[in-house]
Parts: sequence; structure tokens; C-alpha cells
Amino acid sequence: MSKYEIIIYWSEEDLSYIAEVPELSGCMADGSTYQEALSNAELIIKEWIETAMELGRPIPKPKGRLKFA
Repeated sequence: MSKYEIIIYWSEEDLSYIAEVPELSGCMADGSTYQEALSNAELIIKEWIETAMELGRPIPKPKGRLKFA
């Protein structure tokens, strides 16, 4: 399981749950249920990290819960 923060919300426009991973640029997934969106996000995080490694790009360390002002 990932230690990156995942934000999940319902999108009326897409008629699905959207899961965003703010610490990994462009990393997001969707699903017809909350659990499916979470599961898809965990898979996408793994793939995002694998791709970054292949391209020699830096991989941010998980910060856990982000704080917003």
C-alpha cells in the first residue's frame, strides 16, 4: 500500500469517483465506486513510480497528510 496522500471525490461531470495523488504530478485514477477509485489509484501510483524510475526522474518521498492554508 502506498504512503502517498490520495484525495477521492465524486465527479458529477464524469459520473465516477476521482482519486488524485497531489504529490505525484498528473497521477490520478477513477472508478465507479469509492473502493474501485482507491484500488485504481494504488495501481497508478505504482506505475507512475516505475515510469519515473525508467526515465531517471526524481520520485518524491511521501509526506503523508498535506496541510493547506
